Amino acid sequence: MEALLVNYVEKSLEQYMRRNAVFLCERLYAEFPSEVNLQLLARCYLNNNQPHSAYYILKGMQMAQSRYLFAIACLEMDLFCEAEAALLPVKDLCAEVPNGAAVQYLLGIIYRDTDRKNKSIEHFRKTLSIDPMFWAAYEQLCMLGEAEEAAVCFGDATVPCVQEHYLGNASSCLQIADTDHSWDSSQRFGLEYLSRSDLKQREGNNIRVMCENNHGGPSLTGAVRQRKTSCCSTSFLSTPSPVPTQLSDVAPPPLVRNIHLRQSEDSLRPNTQARGKFACDNESAQIRGSLFFDSGLRRSARLAVGHRSLNTSQGSENKAKSLHASTKLSSETCSSTFCQGKLMETYEVAVSEFGATSSSLSSTTDVKSIQHEIENTKLSSFISDSATIKSGISNTMKLLRTLGEGYRHLCMFRCKEALNVYQKLSSKQYNTGWILSQVGKAYFELVDYLNADYAFSLARQISPYNLEEMDVYSTVLYHLKQDMKLKYLAQEMILVDRFAPQTWCAIGNCYSLQKDHESALKSFQRAVQLNSRFAYAHTLSGHEYVIMEDYGKGVECYQTSLHVDARHYNSWYGLGMIYLCQEKFEFAEHHFRQAYQINPLSSVIMYYLGTTLEALKRSEEALEMMEKAIVIDNKNPLPKYSKAKLLVTLGKLNEALEILEELKECTPRESCIYALMGEIYKRNKKYDKAMLHFGIALDLKPSIVDVAKIEAAIEKLIIPDEMEESL
Repeated sequence: MEALLVNYVEKSLEQYMRRNAVFLCERLYAEFPSEVNLQLLARCYLNNNQPHSAYYILKGMQMAQSRYLFAIACLEMDLFCEAEAALLPVKDLCAEVPNGAAVQYLLGIIYRDTDRKNKSIEHFRKTLSIDPMFWAAYEQLCMLGEAEEAAVCFGDATVPCVQEHYLGNASSCLQIADTDHSWDSSQRFGLEYLSRSDLKQREGNNIRVMCENNHGGPSLTGAVRQRKTSCCSTSFLSTPSPVPTQLSDVAPPPLVRNIHLRQSEDSLRPNTQARGKFACDNESAQIRGSLFFDSGLRRSARLAVGHRSLNTSQGSENKAKSLHASTKLSSETCSSTFCQGKLMETYEVAVSEFGATSSSLSSTTDVKSIQHEIENTKLSSFISDSATIKSGISNTMKLLRTLGEGYRHLCMFRCKEALNVYQKLSSKQYNTGWILSQVGKAYFELVDYLNADYAFSLARQISPYNLEEMDVYSTVLYHLKQDMKLKYLAQEMILVDRFAPQTWCAIGNCYSLQKDHESALKSFQRAVQLNSRFAYAHTLSGHEYVIMEDYGKGVECYQTSLHVDARHYNSWYGLGMIYLCQEKFEFAEHHFRQAYQINPLSSVIMYYLGTTLEALKRSEEALEMMEKAIVIDNKNPLPKYSKAKLLVTLGKLNEALEILEELKECTPRESCIYALMGEIYKRNKKYDKAMLHFGIALDLKPSIVDVAKIEAAIEKLIIPDEMEESL
């Protein structure tokens, strides 16, 4: 009953019939209460999204697997302290939790969420050292900004480690092959004994006893009886007839002691084993089955002769000699003619057996050659499979190396390098939702919103069910002011998963584009409720508070975002903008520099940092920062305009005028450009050109503040230079 229930529970879990698995496993544990069954019940609860149930039934359990499942339940409930205590080794039991790489990864997650960055990095690196294909650990290291080069983590040096994980130890596989050979020889030995016993049943009691003593009958009989008590397949052992074996595909049980010990060791082996070990065991089991099935087909009415033919001629001669010796001994001890007749009968049978064995030597050689050929085929196929698997592992590590290098560049905000790496991928890998989403995010960071829109659109076409990075796509559409596309995206994301934080970020961006900031803020806060560790939702909430000029709550949202992810540079930038608006320039500089250290290739951050330095009267530093911003993004007009202003401040009027002439060609409808050009012409005493440019600036309808400044500049055109300088 227990085995039946366990089988059906596992089957229900495989078929994702979670409720059925929970019900059957509860019945199982009620009938057979054990910690192993309790672990199975906890698995059912975890699969059925009931971590609290798994938490309560596993609390206080000491088995390693129980502690692992308990830690999983604790993480689902954000109980980090208890999860950490469960995963760490217990001193009293001296037992470490299984699943080494997974345990190290979970510890890294715990330390990351409890603000212990260094220990988190250490455990993520241990994860990769145990299992180089643990991509999630490398992903976390990239997010923390501490990832090594992908060539180190996924290099050729990691291939043997992955091969060992996949194949297991090669020596163990060869040992299994040797064990298979001993199993086959033991089968032949056991069947040979049964054939002899079948023959001896036709003889008298005295002859049967003597033959058993000469051939070690009692010891083998004891071994058979011991095996019968421990194995359920006793029909073949109790009956020497080959019919049951011929009618069944199941190999007969071996009759030697080491096989019995092997089975007992297997029964004590824990349930969780390496996948490579299972592969080796299954492979050897299939080969054993095929060998035994072939030998079963050979068994017929010539059972005794067929199996004796598997022995060597020397063994046959020894057997004949022993039978002859027993015949001679019995003739001396038995005085009756009946016994002598029986002995002569036995001698004739032995002679006939010897003749049959001698005549079948050629067939014996063929059988041995076939068996050696099968074993050689097995070993050669193992070697060829190993070479094929090694080649596959090398190709997989090469793929991970490319993906890892691109992802590392993107997390370090080296977006152009990331795009170049992703271009090296094959079309099969490049045209996938995840890669195209990463490409779109790279273009977004480069402020290339058109290419970002195109990449994200392709990702949506390929995998419309994938919501990863779709919050970034909604921000792209927000900046492009694509109202209809943003609405459509939000509606589709609702249909896919209305409980995903990315969905509510898209809805919030949609409301924000429509100037409905209250609804947008509610949507962003809903995303925070669904996932409190979704940093971008906190940042977007802060942006909405800034638009509504509620700077206090905006600061709180940005700080919460940084508590979740200290490398979320958007929040550092948002705090800098708040302090810049409040004219707290020292605080603004600090937060802009923090953002600049995280993302040193953002022209926007450089521009606002330069603006802050300009407000602090540090014109040289500000000019240097603006020049860096121009080099990073030559299409961004803001750093160029600020550079022109700084050059005017430093008295370099001609250089400033050249930059403004270039800007006028790129953005001809910006009034501030013409106003600054009018100021330069006025200083150069070219009043006609100055008045012309001031007039153009007024015609472009600037803001009220700029209108006042331009009108004041026009009034000063008639004032002499000496009076202007005195003013």
